Amino acid sequence: MAIIATVVAALAALLHVYIFVMESVQWSRPAIWRRFGVKDQAAADTVRPMAYNQGFYNLFLAIGAVIGIVLFWAGAPGTAAEVAGRTLVLFSLGSMAAAALVLTTTGRAYLRAALLQGTLPLVGFVLMLFA
Repeated sequence: MAIIATVVAALAALLHVYIFVMESVQWSRPAIWRRFGVKDQAAADTVRPMAYNQGFYNLFLAIGAVIGIVLFWAGAPGTAAEVAGRTLVLFSLGSMAAAALVLTTTGRAYLRAALLQGTLPLVGFVLMLFA
C-alpha cells in the first residue's frame, strides 16, 4: 500500500509541476492561457502576474510532496523521518485537493479542471493515510 500511495503522491506532484510550467513559464503562449479560459491577449497580460504567482504555489506544493516522499522512505516505520514524511505528504496532497475543491466554487466551467487537479491528490491522501 505504501508503494502505491507514494506513486500516486508522486504523480500528483508531477501534475502540479506541469501546472507550474504552464502558469509561470509558458503563460505567454496563447494555447496555454486559452487552456485556462482566458479569451484574449489583453486579458492574458492582465492575469499574467497572478498566473505566475499561482504557478509557484503549485510548484511549492509539489516540492513539499516530493520531500515528504523522500522522508517517508528514509526512515523505518514509526521513526521521526517516516512520521514527518507522511505528515508533509498529507499536508501537501490535502492542500492540492482543497484547492481543487475551492476551484469548484468558482463555477461549473471549472469543474473539469478541478477534477483533473484534485483527483490524484485526493486518492494519494487517502492511500497515504493507510500506508
